[in-house]
Amino acid sequence: MKSVIKNSLSLTVLATSLLAVGAYAAPANDPATLAQIRDNAMKSDWAYERLADLTDLVGPRLSGSAGAAAAVEQVADAMRKLGAKVTLQPVKVPHWVRGAESAELVEYTGRPAGITQKVVLTALGGSGATPAAGLTAPVVIVRSFEELKAKGAQVKGSIVLFDVAFDQEMANRGHAGPAYGHGAGFRFAGPKLAADMGAAAALVRSVGGADYRIPHTGATGVVEGARIPAAAVTSEDAMLMSRLSVRGPLKMHLTLTPQNLPDADSFNVIADWPGTDKADEVVIVSGHLDSWDLATGAHDDGTGVAGAMGVIDTLKKLNLKPRRTIRVIAWMNEENGTRGGKAYFEANKDKLDKHFAAIESDSGGGRPFGFIGSVTPPMVKYFAPLKDVLEPIGAGIFERRDIAGAADTGPLERAGVPVFEPLVDSSAYFNYHHTPADTLDKVNPYELKRHVAVMTSLTWYLANMDENIGRVAPQQD
Repeated sequence: MKSVIKNSLSLTVLATSLLAVGAYAAPANDPATLAQIRDNAMKSDWAYERLADLTDLVGPRLSGSAGAAAAVEQVADAMRKLGAKVTLQPVKVPHWVRGAESAELVEYTGRPAGITQKVVLTALGGSGATPAAGLTAPVVIVRSFEELKAKGAQVKGSIVLFDVAFDQEMANRGHAGPAYGHGAGFRFAGPKLAADMGAAAALVRSVGGADYRIPHTGATGVVEGARIPAAAVTSEDAMLMSRLSVRGPLKMHLTLTPQNLPDADSFNVIADWPGTDKADEVVIVSGHLDSWDLATGAHDDGTGVAGAMGVIDTLKKLNLKPRRTIRVIAWMNEENGTRGGKAYFEANKDKLDKHFAAIESDSGGGRPFGFIGSVTPPMVKYFAPLKDVLEPIGAGIFERRDIAGAADTGPLERAGVPVFEPLVDSSAYFNYHHTPADTLDKVNPYELKRHVAVMTSLTWYLANMDENIGRVAPQQD
């Protein structure tokens, strides 16, 4: 038995050595190949360098902006240099431009003569505008949609503030997504409901942690014909207004001058790494290229794009060719419309049987613990070898879900394509998400390496599986 084990180990070492020089045609998902992929990713700074290019050289990348256009060219050029087949898929995107934004409390009980209180805020994507000189109106504070509806006539002509705190304790215990979803529901739906009730403007308490008087932007659901001014205020300012409201009525002077311009031309960046015997089948690995305009989108979603790009870089360095085609996609317009994901789906809805799986990374660059996948329960056992190879870097968890729920791959998933994403620590993600603080220095280079290792190992594994993992149950839109 000892000699059998020794011979087996020797073969593994030999296979690993030969793989390093590209001379050995190993079985696609054998342990030696998977270990080579993992270890190469953990040694490479390539993805971090591309993230630095994206954040430091291009900067903010809101759809329709010059930054978004520059990012398309930068990522496409980097993928061409790797030898990938690059396609720019046209996408019509919203073009919203932030203007002046300021606010101050000008009336409240106990206000000393000549004193006003500055309120730190930032407009929400899609917000309407005040007059150039601003508007002054009473502030009505609510903490639920039911409370807003109960206010009735008080809402008309007022500035409504949804003072709903982000549950950082929930985020700290591994449930950052649901914590964000709760607050984001008020951000998206609240201003529209306020507009329907005749409000002059709507404010929401910023959805995120780290209360350092930093506003968090994001999309809102106001529509043409009722596009009232809408903004996010810092947690500190929301709490200030709530305290002052206990003393008596308060009024705010608000100035927001954003513009909703005609839709702009943009692109999804699609980079194919061709497969061999199953080249007509596709495994997508992706992140979204656009970001909000307040900062450089390092976590949201520079790490996702750089991680996806790093998949092809890792495989090229090892001279590995997958059975199925690996398709890297840098989606455009996830933040305020998901037009990129929708455009891809429309262009490929008759080819979904050739989409074996899709991976999307959009939860930041925190430590990865493994991966999430919307496969059916009987398929979980086939991922045991992948879990085993990721265990040495602390990323061996596979969390199966009926719906993974990623944004740009959502249409594919709802049509039955299995969707995967890295399982990451997001407890601090919403400290930076959609804020001026989402910059390169917040990304840990080691965790990005681990992120690339998970993304590449998962992509390669899916691209070479013998088992047909099947389709997930189609979901209704």
